[in-house]
Amino acid sequence: MPQQPHTTTLQNVARSLLGTFMVVAGTGHLTFQRLAFQAQVPDFVPLDKDTVVLASGVVEIGLGLSLLLLKGENRIRMGIGLAAFYAAVFPGNIHQYTHHLSAFGLDNDQKRLARLFFQPVLIGWALWSTGALQALMARRPL
Repeated sequence: MPQQPHTTTLQNVARSLLGTFMVVAGTGHLTFQRLAFQAQVPDFVPLDKDTVVLASGVVEIGLGLSLLLLKGENRIRMGIGLAAFYAAVFPGNIHQYTHHLSAFGLDNDQKRLARLFFQPVLIGWALWSTGALQALMARRPL
């Protein structure tokens, strides 16, 4: 595998936007949107909802900064890691929908349902913008 995966200018811009979004979202977990994020923590999670929100905020900030700063194979790994993170938090989106919980302007079931379809977009965005999708399709070992 090359030291630096080739990504286009569009991929680089998309990765920068996603990284910035993750840092802002993570900051929101720790501050002004803390209560709203608690609406997404499923009841089956055996931890205090606030603890989960704080920990996930720290993880999101770390993922965002990594998207902005990592290079080479580490960037590909980060894309796969971020995609896995998005998959891991998806049950929270389902919880918000099935329990009819309003947060982030998602104040009806139609909006909450539409959000469920955005999660695969985020997963694809993470994989594509980091070059991970190309590496996975080429079946290159990391």
